[in-house]
Amino acid sequence: MFEQRYRINISNQVFLLFFFATVAYSRPAGKPQWGFYAHKRINRLAVFTLPPEMLGFYKKHIDYLTENAVNPDKRRYAVAGEAPRHFIDLDAYLDTTKATLPRSWKQAAERYGEDTLALHGIVPWHIQLAKFQLTEAFKSQDAKRILKISADLGHYIADANVPLHTTRNYNGQLSGQQGIHGFWESRLPELFSTEYDFFTGSATYVTSPQKAAWRAVFDAHAALDSVLRFEKELTDQVGETRKYGFEERNGQTVKVYADDFSQKYHERLRGQVERQMRASVKMVGDFWYTCWVDAGQPDLDTLARDAAAVVDGKEEVAEKQSWWKRLFTVRPEE
Repeated sequence: MFEQRYRINISNQVFLLFFFATVAYSRPAGKPQWGFYAHKRINRLAVFTLPPEMLGFYKKHIDYLTENAVNPDKRRYAVAGEAPRHFIDLDAYLDTTKATLPRSWKQAAERYGEDTLALHGIVPWHIQLAKFQLTEAFKSQDAKRILKISADLGHYIADANVPLHTTRNYNGQLSGQQGIHGFWESRLPELFSTEYDFFTGSATYVTSPQKAAWRAVFDAHAALDSVLRFEKELTDQVGETRKYGFEERNGQTVKVYADDFSQKYHERLRGQVERQMRASVKMVGDFWYTCWVDAGQPDLDTLARDAAAVVDGKEEVAEKQSWWKRLFTVRPEE
């Protein structure tokens, strides 16, 4: 698993940096990149769960929160330590009870070591860290940092609600279902999310962010069996030749999961993708709201009245690492 997910030799690293930079900006505007569509939609919808005291500030910068919802994915191949923040392989642990898999980072690191935790993913712990960071940003009334961390936190929360982000078999590579990750997380939302009901109600205070983060990954993991089993059963039923189709994208003909196959799979899941996206929207709004409350409910209307003075729509990629160090750092392989 370590070889599959992390090890890339030095020559390949150079290629990957340029390859993913090219791919990230070569997709047509009307089609989402891998997972980008859902992440942007979730952050955008979460804004409307906020109370009036927060809504003005967040709605003013809703385009920033939407576009920068995908920044953590863009950093995966350039920033050391970023990749483990997106997943946790619950099935890598023989026992996931609190006694064996501590919910606090300090206790978990003491038991397993930080390297082992990073190998199997740290998303529930990183959500807790990002929650603390956003609370501190609210306390210091740093508008730019509030927006940056809010966008990032929304991404990690959404990832925690994806069933395939909770398993070593994250892309079906262990069960002969290669590509199912993008199918579930990107293709299905692209085709069907316009039909989803995203009314989740108002954001509510999270009494225990730690418990909420862990509950999200365990709930997502509980849906994993259906994700894999239904795709396998449908493939056996219709055959490989009817499973895929072709679409024109960016002037090129590309292979995709066929609309009919996608429709049948989506129906078998019985609203699962919609439920997980709704859960993400609600959880993102809840965490933003909780951070604001824990910071003493600062007056956001006084922060950065001119949106252009706060953000320029692009994330700063000053990650306190030199280009040389980042270039030769081990990176994840999706």
